[in-house]
Amino acid sequence: MDSTLHYLIALALTPKLGPITAKKLIAYCGGIKEVFTSQPKELSKIPGLGNTTVQRMDFDKGKKLAEEEILFCEKHSIKILSSFEKRFPPKLINCPDSPLILFVKGNEDILFKKRIFAIVGTRNSTVYGKIMVESLVHDFKERNHDITIVSGLAYGIDVIAHKASLHNQIPTAAVLGHGLDKIYPAQHRSIALNIIKENGALVTEFPHKAPYDKTNFIRRNRIIAGLSDAILVAESGISGGALATADYAQGYGRDVFAFPGKIGDENSAGCNALIKRNKAALCENLSDIEYGMNWDTNSKSPVQKQIFEELTEEEETIFDLFEDDQPITVDYLASKLAIPVYKVSSILLAIEFKGIITACPGNQYRKN
Repeated sequence: MDSTLHYLIALALTPKLGPITAKKLIAYCGGIKEVFTSQPKELSKIPGLGNTTVQRMDFDKGKKLAEEEILFCEKHSIKILSSFEKRFPPKLINCPDSPLILFVKGNEDILFKKRIFAIVGTRNSTVYGKIMVESLVHDFKERNHDITIVSGLAYGIDVIAHKASLHNQIPTAAVLGHGLDKIYPAQHRSIALNIIKENGALVTEFPHKAPYDKTNFIRRNRIIAGLSDAILVAESGISGGALATADYAQGYGRDVFAFPGKIGDENSAGCNALIKRNKAALCENLSDIEYGMNWDTNSKSPVQKQIFEELTEEEETIFDLFEDDQPITVDYLASKLAIPVYKVSSILLAIEFKGIITACPGNQYRKN
């Protein structure tokens, strides 16, 4: 246990410690390794933690799990993507509750495509949902969209989206609610293997041997939303995981689309409710998505470069972490650079005065 990655994995796998709290620890301690060398008394003084939370953190167990996980990943050719390295999905990293690490089996490059689109829905899909999803994915291919389709490998709409992507030779990423030592449901193992074989990827934040837990699949939904530019709810009852994914997407500032269904149809009640409450745009076909996302398939507008006031070295270091059209949080920047939140806020204010970034709700900033 000597590399920064080892410590980051250990922190990510420490029981009773979520990603938001972990990032706060890194920011206040001044670095990842420093979290492990700090005394519990010092950690308990961090705002929002306290003695009870600190006492529940089992860093020793986190270190042990990290060592086991690294050996497992090396043995099975699984890549570990660190949120403190440039090689981490840019759309996901700016989400405040994004994971510290991702385990990826297959082609991680598809997580960095300019256009990434999620398709989710009920496990109890109908012929209508199947036809609509297959038609949409086919149209993505027909109109030459260089895109990655993301879903959760669950029964119903999820696996239909993955199969349609494979059939149309579109890269697809399956985000799992468990470790890469297993596939759930087991019936989809062959689909998972085909995803890897056909230039796709299996993605998870969970280590191998992680127990099946309903809450893990709910946590998985935030990664589906965070990885994507937009999501489509193809079919959904009035409650369920697909609607939770839509909520995550809205919270991250992503576009949400939904296929409408017949009035009174239980399998479309969730989609109709999203549309009725203005939480999703009605989608009948790919043209609605292209219009809503402003995807021009025929031509590209030239990018006009702007000249801004010169930045200081400190300001440049922070500004280089911004991605186009993606908001970034102050807490994330503090964690990434291992400097106090108050100092990051001061530098961001100076950059904002120079007209290069704009403050957004939720203590976030984005490029102008």
